[in-house]
Amino acid sequence: MDLQELLSKVTSDLSVKRVFGEPIEHEGTLIIPVARVRGGAGGGASTAEANEGSGGGGGVDARPIGVFVVKGPDVSWQPALDVTRVAIGGQVLAMVLFLVLRSVLRRR
Repeated sequence: MDLQELLSKVTSDLSVKRVFGEPIEHEGTLIIPVARVRGGAGGGASTAEANEGSGGGGGVDARPIGVFVVKGPDVSWQPALDVTRVAIGGQVLAMVLFLVLRSVLRRR
């Protein structure tokens, strides 16, 4: 796969279909999933006297952020809960509280 082919593949992966999923209809309610998508690509080439080379890479990151719920004329937003982010935030908060408490107790 050459560099141009790689870049065109990564670019095609970053489409609106990656952000808005296929709508789902259930009992008169339309659900449209939404995600945050980001990506990047890079490449290089080299021509030395006897050697030739090229290379490249790319990646796409997609995370769900919620859904639009359409029920009749009403549209509402339901955010997705990222449990991993909540757990990490709780651990960081617990560590900060522990360090503050330890510091206060050492001064006494």
